[in-house]
Formats: sequence, structure tokens, C-alpha cells
Amino acid sequence: MPPVLSPCRYRASSPLLMPPVLSPCRYRAFTFGLTFLLYTSFHLSRKPISIVKWPLVELMLFLCKNFFSPFLDKSNYKQLLGAMDYSFLCAYAVGMYLSGIIGERLPIRLYLTFGMLMSGLFTCLFGLGRIYNIHNLSFYIFVQVANGLVQTTGWPSVVTCIGNWFGKGRRGLIMGIWNSHTSVGNILGSLIAGYWVSSNWGLSFIVPGLVIAAMGVVCFLFLIEREYCSVTGCRKMGRDFLPVDLREVSVHDFWNGKTFVVVVKSESEPSAISFMGALRIPGVIEFSLCLLFAKLVSYTFLFWLPLYITKAAHLDAKKAGELSTLFDVGGIVGGILAGVISDKLGKRATTCAVMLLLAAPTLYGFSMISEFGLGPTIGMLLVCGGLVNGPYALITTAVSADLGTHKSLKGNSRALSTVTAIIDGTGSVGAAIGPLLAGVLSSRGWNQVFYMLMAADFLALLLLRLVTKELTSANVVKPRSGSTTVE
Repeated sequence: MPPVLSPCRYRASSPLLMPPVLSPCRYRAFTFGLTFLLYTSFHLSRKPISIVKWPLVELMLFLCKNFFSPFLDKSNYKQLLGAMDYSFLCAYAVGMYLSGIIGERLPIRLYLTFGMLMSGLFTCLFGLGRIYNIHNLSFYIFVQVANGLVQTTGWPSVVTCIGNWFGKGRRGLIMGIWNSHTSVGNILGSLIAGYWVSSNWGLSFIVPGLVIAAMGVVCFLFLIEREYCSVTGCRKMGRDFLPVDLREVSVHDFWNGKTFVVVVKSESEPSAISFMGALRIPGVIEFSLCLLFAKLVSYTFLFWLPLYITKAAHLDAKKAGELSTLFDVGGIVGGILAGVISDKLGKRATTCAVMLLLAAPTLYGFSMISEFGLGPTIGMLLVCGGLVNGPYALITTAVSADLGTHKSLKGNSRALSTVTAIIDGTGSVGAAIGPLLAGVLSSRGWNQVFYMLMAADFLALLLLRLVTKELTSANVVKPRSGSTTVE
């Protein structure tokens, strides 16, 4: 009797170069690390525009009277830069709603690879505009819009992939650590862009563009979308780690005389959830609106912090870019801390609300202290980064995964990408509005910008209904599960 063929089953979208057969835990670690690096490259490619802002201003004001013609005006350069941010972020927000629906119906590996390769292309095109002396505003706006659209392929894909591999056990901690890729990407993007910002800012875009394109090739070769099977040790994994569309079966190997428990994909799959169906999941609307204001604050810092530091601390563009990375360092700590606390308490909404409440006065403190020297500025940047990015990280990762596998779905696992896209897409509306408002308000003084950010943090407390429900619910969620307590 010939040996039984391997029971492992992968879709046609399985990676071209399969890693060697590993234990389920090692496959999870592999997927964790790979998706971390993939989305790090997304944020790495978004950061240069904020580092290069001041050189763009200098070009507009001093070097070429036709640059961005006919918009050259000393009084409105901030609004013009805000419009460039807005073109990217508005396209990103609109595209995100469609991306989740499309991604739910296509192989994640191929969809993500396409998005990364195209993102690399458009990021490089922005830098080539400097090298080939393209002084046409419409060119840069087109590149920003196109880049915003293709970058929407990233977030729903990686969250769905990581959600397929990891269950609800310690999800807040795991995803809090995993979500630090956002800050790591921002830090690396700042350092890479800052290296060339004073000599040839075109390379500040070209190098990150090449990085994300290269990672797209890595994605195509190695990404495994979900755990379709595992020979031996399946029961040790615990059912929390098994996607709902998988089932356990026994396979007898007559060659070795052993019986294995394996996990195979069910033959019948539920259909992907509709957009309106995802909106009806309890908690999706509240967390989406909360993220709108939380992301408004985070992305305003992302796009305008280096320029603010240049003005407030009187530093050059390179040093301001390096200093701005401390905000992202604080964001890493804040995201992990939010995940740990929400896991322990089993209260995602309450954790977000408390951090947002503390963030508003901290932002005011930063606007005051930043004028008193480098030391206080560094400390406040770390604190602000933690309190601002903590709720943002928690909502876009653990909360999205919780809601994408909500009990109201009755085991339908094909909702995670759509739910993630709705939440992050609504947040991206705030991300588009924030930098645009900052460009307008900064012309009246930076204090106006910080007042706007503080107001946004208070408005983000739209979770009060869920917070009240968490605090008064008789059915307290077990701390280990860390699931979102919405009925």
C-alpha cells in the first residue's frame, strides 16, 4: 500500500516558494513576522512626504517661480501642502471601503502583491518628479491619488491574514505588538527620507518605493493566507486558533500504521458578508466613528509634526525628522499597553476612552512645553505618541478582529476584511480631514491646530454607550478572551 498523500490542502493562491513543513506555532510566528514586515513597508513609503515638506516649501518660495504654477504664493504654501496630503488621504479613505469588499473575494496573496508593486511604482514616480524637474501640480496630485488608492490593499489584507492565524486568546497583546509595524515604518521612513532630504529629496521617495516593491515580491513568494491544515498537534492548538471554516478529521496512514488528526478546509464556504451586513454588526458604527477622530489626530501628527518641530524648535529638516520619530516610539509602547490592559480587563471600549480622555490635555501640554527646549519636547512627544496611537492601534487591530468574528455572524469567517475596511475607511476620512485642517489653521498660528486636535480627541469619546455597557454588564467578559463586549 503506498503512503497516504499529505493531507495538507492549500488554495491555488498558496505561495510560490513554500517554507519547509513546520509546526503550527512556527507557521504562526512566520506569518506574524512576514505580515509585520509587509505593512512596515507601507508606512515606510508614506512617511517621506512629511519629511520633505520644508524643502518643497523652499523650492516653491525661492528656487523656481514656476514651481506648482500658478499656485506660488508665500501666504498659502501650507494650504497647498495640505492639499497634497488631502489628495492621498481622500483617495485612501474612498478606496478603503471598496478594498475590503474586493479583498474578501480575491486571494489575499495576489491582491496584496499587486497593491505593493503599484505602491512602489507611484512612490518612485513622486521622487522622479524631482529628478526630471517636473513642475506641474497636477502630476503630483495624480501620483498622490493613485498611490492612495493602491495602498488600500494593504490593511484589510494583513489584518485578515493575521486574524486567520490567531484566535481571540491574548489578541490584544499579540496585535498590540504586531501593530507596532506602523510606528516602525514611520521611524524607518523618517530616517531614510531624512538622509537625502537636504541633498536630493527625490531619493527620499525612490528608495522607500523600491523597498515596498521588493517586499511585494517577498509577499508573492512566501505569504500563506491561512492555516489550512496541520499534521499532528492540532488538538494542542486549542479551538480558539482554528478558523471557523476549518474542521478536524482523522486520517489513517496505513504505511506507518498511525492515525493523525488533521485540519482541512470545509467544502462549503459561507458567502462573503455584504457592506450593509457588516454595518449591522453591533459596535462597528461606534468604533468606526471613534477611529475617525482618533486617526484625525494621529495623521495630523504624521504629516505635520516635522514641519512644526522645524518652526518651534528651529531645527533643520533632517534633525526635525529624526526627532519626530519619538512620537512613533511612544506609539509602539501605547499600542502594546492598550492591548495588554484591554486583555486583562476584557474592556476594549473603556481602554480606548480613558486613553483618549488623557490625550487631550497632554496635547495642550505639548504645545506649551515644546517652546521650553529639547528635553521637555522629547518627553512630551513620547507621552503624546502613546496616548494618541494607543486607541488607534487597538481599534484597527484587536477590535476589528473581534467584530469581524462577532457571534452575530454565526461562524461566517468571511467578514473580517470588510469589517476592517469599514472601520479603517471611516478612520481614513478623519485622516484626510486632519492634515487639510492643519494646513488651513496653521496659517493663523499653531495654537489653532492644537485646539482642533484636542477637540477631535474629545469627540472621539463616541464610545460612551459601549463603555457604559461594559461597565454595567452583568456578563463580564473573561479577561483571557479580551473580546469586545458588544451585544
